[in-house]
Amino acid sequence: MVDPDVSCSQCDAVCCRLTVVVMPDDPVPRHLVERTERGLEVMARDEDGWCVAIDQKHMHCSIYEQRPAICRKFTMGSGYCRSEREAYAHRYDREIPLTVIDAA
Repeated sequence: MVDPDVSCSQCDAVCCRLTVVVMPDDPVPRHLVERTERGLEVMARDEDGWCVAIDQKHMHCSIYEQRPAICRKFTMGSGYCRSEREAYAHRYDREIPLTVIDAA
């Protein structure tokens, strides 16, 4: 079930951190693809784990019209989308622990 209240504009582009398998007929520019040790072709990632095709300044896909089929099938607000957002939120929770210092 798709949640219509879920929006990409309120997300940290979590899907752009997932492993994306590139199929032979995907029109992805080859310089953005790397081969895993198991021989799968996947979208390359930068040193922070982001898909190399993401435009981090604008937080959108720089090859949107040429993106892999699996990216085209990823549905915003789907159960998978929501579960990945929740897992990401727990994994990258950035709360700063509060430490009370006794000044006495």
